[in-house]
Amino acid sequence: MALNNSPINKVLIYVLALIFFSCSTDKSTQTSTASKNYFVSTQHISVPTQHNDNFRTGWNNNETELTTSNLRIDYFGLLFSLSVDDQVYSQPLVAANVNIGNGLHNVVYAATVNNSVYAYDGDSGALYWNKNYTQSGMRVVKNTDMTGACGGNYQDFSGNIGIVGTPVIDNVAKTIYFVARSTNGISFHQYLHAVNITNGNDVKAPVEITATYSGTGDGSVNGVVTFDPQRQNQRAGLTLSNGIVYINWSSHCDWGPYHGWIMGYNASTLQQQIVYNDTPNQWDGGIWESGQGLAVDDTGNLYIATGNGGVNNLNGGKDFGESAVKLTPNGNTLTVASFFTPYNYAYLNSVDLDFGSLGSLLIPHSNYFFTGCKDGSLFLLNKDNMGGFNPASNNVNQQLSLNNANANEHCQSAYFNGGSSEFVYLWAENDNLRAYPYTSGHLSNPTMSSVQGPTGQSGAVLSVSSNAGTNGVLWASFAFTGDAEHTVSPGILRALDANNVTHELWNSDMVASDFVGKYAKFSSPTIANGHVYLGTFSNTVQVYGLKLKKV
Repeated sequence: MALNNSPINKVLIYVLALIFFSCSTDKSTQTSTASKNYFVSTQHISVPTQHNDNFRTGWNNNETELTTSNLRIDYFGLLFSLSVDDQVYSQPLVAANVNIGNGLHNVVYAATVNNSVYAYDGDSGALYWNKNYTQSGMRVVKNTDMTGACGGNYQDFSGNIGIVGTPVIDNVAKTIYFVARSTNGISFHQYLHAVNITNGNDVKAPVEITATYSGTGDGSVNGVVTFDPQRQNQRAGLTLSNGIVYINWSSHCDWGPYHGWIMGYNASTLQQQIVYNDTPNQWDGGIWESGQGLAVDDTGNLYIATGNGGVNNLNGGKDFGESAVKLTPNGNTLTVASFFTPYNYAYLNSVDLDFGSLGSLLIPHSNYFFTGCKDGSLFLLNKDNMGGFNPASNNVNQQLSLNNANANEHCQSAYFNGGSSEFVYLWAENDNLRAYPYTSGHLSNPTMSSVQGPTGQSGAVLSVSSNAGTNGVLWASFAFTGDAEHTVSPGILRALDANNVTHELWNSDMVASDFVGKYAKFSSPTIANGHVYLGTFSNTVQVYGLKLKKV
């Protein structure tokens, strides 16, 4: 029997699901599908990077099997759970047609905060390999190691802080790249790994991440700012562009001194080629973007949105806290090609309303860049002429507001082109899902869903699937109770009609056995090959799909 979303039924669902999980702890049971009656996919689509592509749209437009008509409880639901050894903060990735296990298979890769990576068959759930990448003689970094963060009560992480940022896969080189963190309790280390996707072996020896940058900013010594592997939080997804693996950093609860760093490593040799600091003569400027990766356009320019931090960006100034920035690779650094800083950046700094909390989205086939701020402001910027800084007003292409003081945009946007209509989606905490029609550099008044959304201080993470412009489905993952910023909370996965978000198609609370488990903060749903892969804090990746065999 389908259950509605009343508070009593939500509690009942949660209790039943906990019982279900406690009775399903055997690994072979969770990963075997031999006895399951499920749809056999014939698709072979890869999702090699956070939010599907370097525009960060979150859109798979090659999904032919999941439709707006078959997402119902008698056809669609939880197929199986993939067991892992700790929480999954990163987005699961998929590589298609990998030569593994005596054949070509779709493989899903999951990384955990215990510094482990797992390679599972994306269709059957069979485990191909798993390895741990903690440095020999060391242990994983923990939240309790951040002794100065949040006054010594750091709860943004609830335990280990190993692999957090979403890895990136080079399908041609058959290599997955990620950053793992280790410590001996005294010194702290971050390493870039490049491993073979067929067996988990190192393609190159892991490289310890170190850097310096000329500047007189916070923490500098004799005109040099040095990267701090303890304070610098590698939260956002990694980016692969033109043979360079880009990595960026923010902080742990504004525990300074820290800065917003971007580093680029040669994907073949792992040699460091680019180092950039966005506040070398000021302070902070973290690039965290709710876990999203850097956005990259077709010519290789990078787009970032920075949080609280010092600003000195006129007349040759190099400090871009609270800003959107277009960066062009130039030798061993990045050159600012355009930028925008809100006129009220000082106020935003004073009350911890970071710019860029929404992350980065480049609108496909356009000249526009979309991002937002914790104060509920949204910005659609001309990516080549963002607007600079004016102390009296924001000279931007378009600015909108959620008009909701509690909607702080700890979330990720997504994009869909349905042929006759394009949409940008946003679901901030304590707010309704919004679908903004997009036309030629302009966002119109949104359609808003009345479906219950996220509360507390963590909004929804969104993805979209469709078959080109048809059967568009918007997928939303969030905590359905509690404040997921500082507590581990039960999650929910919702599917809505991407052309009409007032129409919910399915959600994981309709049937107790479809329960998500514990919500994974900022881990986007991955939709590929008739399946939805969802990381959790229940030490699983949940795999949803069509339950009936193909006929």
